[in-house]
Amino acid sequence: MSIELRPERLLPPSPPAPPVAGFDNPEQEAAFFYGLFLRGYSYQELRQDIEVPAEVQKQWQRHSGRDPGFASVASQMLSYRRRVLAIFQALVATEHALVQ
Repeated sequence: MSIELRPERLLPPSPPAPPVAGFDNPEQEAAFFYGLFLRGYSYQELRQDIEVPAEVQKQWQRHSGRDPGFASVASQMLSYRRRVLAIFQALVATEHALVQ
């Protein structure tokens, strides 16, 4: 008599990683960058500061393959940075429309 043990049946599924603290207020960070823009900082430079460069995203992907926990955090960071950028761009567009 042989008993077949399947690892997927022995361990419960891993719960998703909890949200990382600090990723809950993209509006505040976007407002900070917008304030810098109003003080004369370059739109392009601020945009680059907000964005996650493609090289960094590739590094995150490689590391995520080795560490599933990091994959969840990296996904949250990327999503957060994209929300900050979208809000910042909307604020700048609104300012531009008001000036016109």
